[in-house]
Amino acid sequence: MTELDELLQFIREDAPSGDVTSDAVIPDVRCSAVIRTEQEGILAGIAEAILLFTHFGVTITSRMNDGDSVKRGDVILSVSGTAKKILLVERTALNILGRMSGIATQTRRMAAIVRAKNPSCRVAGTRKTCPGFRRFDKRAVQIGGGDPHRTTLSDGILIKDNHLALVPLEEALRAARAYSAYRKIEIEVESATDALKAATGGADIIMLDNMTPSQVRETLEVLTKNGLRDRVTIEISGGIDETTLGEYAACGVDVISMGALTHTVRNFSLSLEILPYDPCSE
Repeated sequence: MTELDELLQFIREDAPSGDVTSDAVIPDVRCSAVIRTEQEGILAGIAEAILLFTHFGVTITSRMNDGDSVKRGDVILSVSGTAKKILLVERTALNILGRMSGIATQTRRMAAIVRAKNPSCRVAGTRKTCPGFRRFDKRAVQIGGGDPHRTTLSDGILIKDNHLALVPLEEALRAARAYSAYRKIEIEVESATDALKAATGGADIIMLDNMTPSQVRETLEVLTKNGLRDRVTIEISGGIDETTLGEYAACGVDVISMGALTHTVRNFSLSLEILPYDPCSE
């Protein structure tokens, strides 16, 4: 399915039998409108909004780009075309812009906290995304300066606690290596002992799950003492938020993955304003 196909599904969801209000009360006229921001933040979703409006024959003038910083009242898009088409796309476009910009804004803030404590550490998303919207959630994380991590279960081998509840750690690593010689193997552990087993067993990435900062530091010391720290990428995850992020980054890990980038998004506020009719524009 193409990106446009996914976007058009959102329109069909919102107007399965058309926009009956506009069909009932709006004549066949053209108009212009602008989309304005109502807060400060980082823009994302501009490309998607342009793709949707353009598909319905609406002309777009883009004032901003994805990743730009904006302040309250900035005009980010100007649109002109058939009034009914603009109103058809309005809410879907604003929803996309609002969610993606909210994610990008939050990611940019978290990435700045991490860089201040550990410039070599990256903040990453997770699969805790909105169903049906994952492509766009992940893109928004990237626009905000984060790493998207896995997009789907098909993208990489990540052995988690529920896998290890069924198969012992060493056996799971052996099976993963036998399954593919071309994919990196990541494994989730909850103790320094299991982290050492994972590194010894050939894991490429070790995710330290739900550890305290002191436990993370202890685990890194164990790996360093055994000459294994530089052989693996260390990721931490589990319950990390803005209040604890800096302390975790200062531990010296490589990646911090945060479900909070996408599962608790504060929508970025924007509005579409129909401009007064200008006969000179005809």
